[in-house]
Amino acid sequence: MNEVSVIAYFADDPTRTYQLTQWLPVLELLHVQHPVGIVVRDPESATVLRARTALPVFCTPSFPELTDLYAELDAQVVLYCNNSMLNFQSLINGRSLHAHINHGESDKQSMASNNAKAYDRVFVAGEAAVRRHAAGLMEFDERRLVRTGRPQLDLRPEPLLAPSDRRTVLYAPTWEGDAEYNDYTSLDTVGTEVVRAILALPDVRLVYKPHPKVASSVTPAVRQAHRAILDLVAEATLREPGAGHEAIVVGDILAVMPDCDAIVTDVSSVGLDWLYLRTEKPIFLTDRHHDPERLRTEVPVSRCADVVDTVDVAELTALVADRLEHDVHHLARVAMRHHYFDDLQVGDSTTRFLEAVSGLVALRDRLLDAEPSEAEADTA
Repeated sequence: MNEVSVIAYFADDPTRTYQLTQWLPVLELLHVQHPVGIVVRDPESATVLRARTALPVFCTPSFPELTDLYAELDAQVVLYCNNSMLNFQSLINGRSLHAHINHGESDKQSMASNNAKAYDRVFVAGEAAVRRHAAGLMEFDERRLVRTGRPQLDLRPEPLLAPSDRRTVLYAPTWEGDAEYNDYTSLDTVGTEVVRAILALPDVRLVYKPHPKVASSVTPAVRQAHRAILDLVAEATLREPGAGHEAIVVGDILAVMPDCDAIVTDVSSVGLDWLYLRTEKPIFLTDRHHDPERLRTEVPVSRCADVVDTVDVAELTALVADRLEHDVHHLARVAMRHHYFDDLQVGDSTTRFLEAVSGLVALRDRLLDAEPSEAEADTA
């Protein structure tokens, strides 16, 4: 059995493994300091992850298998990248400290839920996330929050786009979520119109990069819009082969952003990743709920972006063209970056994350050492 100090726990099926795979390079860095093991509950997810990392991957489909493994590993810390219902089977382990690390920083309602109360620590990006928890939860102990930034944004993945002399506009919609309250996708409302508007721009390359779950969406309108956009990209490529229009349905969106000049996206982690990495470039943010006041209050990044709720193709084409030439929101984005990510620069998030996990490893050992032995408890 491998020595393991830190467990990265993942209970869901392969369609959600993107939530953990984005953490793998960071976990591999952590592994140098504290041995890391990945614990999954789904055999197919185990297969996906074993192909992506050399870290040990343990598969425990049943609850007894999970508890037996935890007893054998006796890890100090367990990390969670989502709020799967099966997380509670892991949280029953009282000999470890449990920390939620999430799989992105966004203003979706699911980002601040009562699930946070189940963990000993909740790692968040910065001030915006702290305020989100304070505003959204009752009787929540904010001392559980640990500001670690977003370590994935320190990585520099290999580019997925070929160089181009054209200005590149990225359309990166999210999926529909698990429930209506958490549905922020623009695909089934304005998605095709957004793409037509971008394709109408002269000397511009369109890149379509949807959320990983869009292709397998259970919402017919989302699937239909996705297929329609793929057709639009294919038709545009036939009309103008040298333009370089592209649909990237597999791969890391962080490997796409460095070669883009503007983004149209939804309320999700993508817009905030762009804010951090491409602060100097324009953001267009969709609003499927047509509620500008709610958006301004709950989604601060909207204050430094152009908001798209309905689309007149000609008007959006003209607006994007104008912002590519005259970026009126640049200074506001610089201030907003600080609001979401404090004053972190490249490398700082990884350092904070590694230090935070190391602190929990040491804390767990101190707490365990402070417990009375069975003999001491019997005589007390």
